[in-house]
Amino acid sequence: MANLVIFHNTLDIADVVRQLQAEDWEIDPLDLAEISPHLTEHINRFSVYSTHEIGITPEDYGTRLVVDFSTLEEELIPAA
Repeated sequence: MANLVIFHNTLDIADVVRQLQAEDWEIDPLDLAEISPHLTEHINRFSVYSTHEIGITPEDYGTRLVVDFSTLEEELIPAA
């Protein structure tokens, strides 16, 4: 269940980033690197979850997120 929650949060984060990019926001890879899809707030770990949607085929999700992470690589390379 935890893996599914993380996966769902990852898709939600990617959707928000795409929406911001569509609104001409500049996405800083350093800020994006600080976001974790492993959220623990508002998760009812042992609660009752709805299963009425099990028979519904989910929509395809976009796996492509266009963000230049090269600045992260530059941060990790020590200066000579």
